[in-house]
Amino acid sequence: MAQDFRKMRFYSGGHKGAEAEFGRNAERYGIREINFSFQGQPLERKRGITILSPEALKRGDISMEIVSLRMGRTYSREKEIRKVTQTIFHMVNMGHQVFSVGRIQHDDTFRGGTGWAVELGKLFKRPLSVYDLTQLGWFTWRDGKWQKDDPHICHNTFMGTGTRQLAEAGRQAIGDLFQRSFGPPPGL
Repeated sequence: MAQDFRKMRFYSGGHKGAEAEFGRNAERYGIREINFSFQGQPLERKRGITILSPEALKRGDISMEIVSLRMGRTYSREKEIRKVTQTIFHMVNMGHQVFSVGRIQHDDTFRGGTGWAVELGKLFKRPLSVYDLTQLGWFTWRDGKWQKDDPHICHNTFMGTGTRQLAEAGRQAIGDLFQRSFGPPPGL
């Protein structure tokens, strides 16, 4: 049975690197793309931009103490980081399945905004898979640890994020994820 891509929604932040690559792949399949952002944030993807109002951003507010505890680090630019974490909340909240590309740290976290999306995926108990650019493989969070996997996009709503410095291996991993999930893009 053919997948009805019109019913699917991809959520992201539209930034250069992994988010833009996820967006380009979603576009190839005709999947609706929604990129959450806030006023003044530069984006690479122009498709499906949703600028969050100050009120909408506040709905994604989580104590920076909690963010610091979950991430195992402190943030000196709390005011700037807060809008990013608030935006990421909306991406993970709307996308049932979470995908990310980056590097798994020694404490099983990721760095930056990518890391907060991964931690929210864990907190929200979302199906969560990451491509590790150091180990060059996909891992899924199961039973409290990262386990080697070849994930598929299995839900009509999903989100993708990751490093802005996306290596070719990451681009290939994202393309392979879509191909493994849906076959070749329509029209090819």
